[in-house]
Amino acid sequence: MNILNIENISKTYMSKPVLENINFGIDDSDKIGVVGTNGTGKSTLLSIVAGAVEADAGEIIKGNDIKISYLPQNPTFDESKTLLENVTDTIYSGNDNWDKMGEIKANLAKFGINDPECNPSILSGGQKKRAALVAAIMTPSDLLILDEPTNHLDSEMIEWLEAYLQRFKGAILMVTHDRYFLDEVTNQIVEIHKGSAYRYEANYSGFLELKQQRLDFELAAERKAATLYRKDLAWMMRGARARSTKQKAHIQRFEALRDRVKPEEERQVALSSLPSRMGNKTIILDKISKSYEDMVLFENFSYTFNKLDRIGIIGPNGCGKSTLMKCIQGLIPLDSGNVEIGQTIKIGYFSQENEALDENSRVIDYIKDTAEYIKTTEGLVTASAMCERFLFEGDLKYAPISKLSGGEKRRLYLLKVLMSAPNVIILDEPTNDLDIQTLRVLEDYLDAFAGIIITVSHDRYFLDRVVTRIFSFENVAGKPVLMQSEGGYSDYLEHRKNYVTGAENAAENGSTNASKSYRAPREKTKLSFKEQQEYDNIEDEIKHLEERSEELDSLIAEAATDFPKLMEYTKEKEEVDAEAERKLERFIELQEMVDSFNS
Repeated sequence: MNILNIENISKTYMSKPVLENINFGIDDSDKIGVVGTNGTGKSTLLSIVAGAVEADAGEIIKGNDIKISYLPQNPTFDESKTLLENVTDTIYSGNDNWDKMGEIKANLAKFGINDPECNPSILSGGQKKRAALVAAIMTPSDLLILDEPTNHLDSEMIEWLEAYLQRFKGAILMVTHDRYFLDEVTNQIVEIHKGSAYRYEANYSGFLELKQQRLDFELAAERKAATLYRKDLAWMMRGARARSTKQKAHIQRFEALRDRVKPEEERQVALSSLPSRMGNKTIILDKISKSYEDMVLFENFSYTFNKLDRIGIIGPNGCGKSTLMKCIQGLIPLDSGNVEIGQTIKIGYFSQENEALDENSRVIDYIKDTAEYIKTTEGLVTASAMCERFLFEGDLKYAPISKLSGGEKRRLYLLKVLMSAPNVIILDEPTNDLDIQTLRVLEDYLDAFAGIIITVSHDRYFLDRVVTRIFSFENVAGKPVLMQSEGGYSDYLEHRKNYVTGAENAAENGSTNASKSYRAPREKTKLSFKEQQEYDNIEDEIKHLEERSEELDSLIAEAATDFPKLMEYTKEKEEVDAEAERKLERFIELQEMVDSFNS
């Protein structure tokens, strides 16, 4: 059943059209994820539907009894009231006889808010967002609107929220960068691109496939239109005259083809900087410990970073992840132990909160303050050109920072970090406020980065995609332990159960160091017989797939006017390219194994 219609919604900021004639309806069972690059108007659309912002044109049509609950991107609180009063005022609005005070306090505690009577002014931005999330999900509603609900949540909280939204009986409209979350919760995707909205009847994985089909069809149609235009242009140049109705129609077709809007290839953030040279000595952690008051964060932890380490750090909010990263850099003093950093190490730190930005400074000047040029795989690239690669184009490059959206500021901050050409990149919650497109390109960049990567993240997809080792903060028999797990987040989940069980058994048996009771599988020294056969043949398989992909490109061009053949060749090319990519990733994995055995 339809509960709300978005009709011809338009919105302009700074003379730039953000939303143009947006139209779609929401049914009571729709779970809609809104995606698009930063600054395209995702949050603006949500705030207009929620009634928090007025559209320049168009209207939101809903029934009088339809209730909406809204989590904004940056919630605010009345500081003349306690946090609990703020939350209950939101929940109880229009529900005076509905008493769930105990459940409210329990959910606040579940999301890390243990003092509900505090004043909101003492809370961090993350704590405020989590408190506002509790208020949003507990408010009775037919439509739940969530703007970046997974920001500032740890993995356990995200999994709880995921399960809650899967059970939610009403409709959902949300923006999130968490791709696993989108896959599990949504059944519809609305993409905002250049002011227009494209709707896909699928979750995020399905959306990627359907979007590629749409782009392929648009390109095929454009090739056909371009062929017709060239023929009509030749006809016009021979001196066509509108002497008959037929010729007039022909001229009108020519003019329509001439003035057609051509599909544009999507611009993507381009990252290809070269890191500074790294010597043999990297970063050595020697029995480091840190506590706050009576809370031990980590104790006697040692680790020597390898030159190509990809380390993910995970754990509950407040366990000490960001503190560990700051201790590594010397930004926070240790209680004991030592951190040694090699002379050639150059750290680029992308912190959870943007550094203090001069809101009056121009985008280009902010980047030039770091470097006028950067070395890339293509040679020297100017700061101006790098701004354009990061989608700060035209007037936006010279705009004051105050005019940027929150996501655009994060992208600008990331660019500044990479412009410093570090050989160690430390990322604290990099997925917060970055759009999915930027994340995908950042992940590709990190794949090719010839240095050390250390990241704190609760984004399960990002961890699976980027890291090869997990440091996880665990509580074993009442003591904090930093567990190490090979692989990404999914591998960690498999390892954790055995680790914690073994550590707890060791603690019960009186071991002085519970973490030592866990034994990792014996280290491999060579490829298995099956892996060696795969390694010997995989390069030829990749070459064969690439050659077939090139053949299909030619067949697709020839079949521009034959729709059944076009569909057949397009589908086969997608399958061939996907298989080639999978084989290439496997080849890299096998090659890294061979290199490690030989080192």
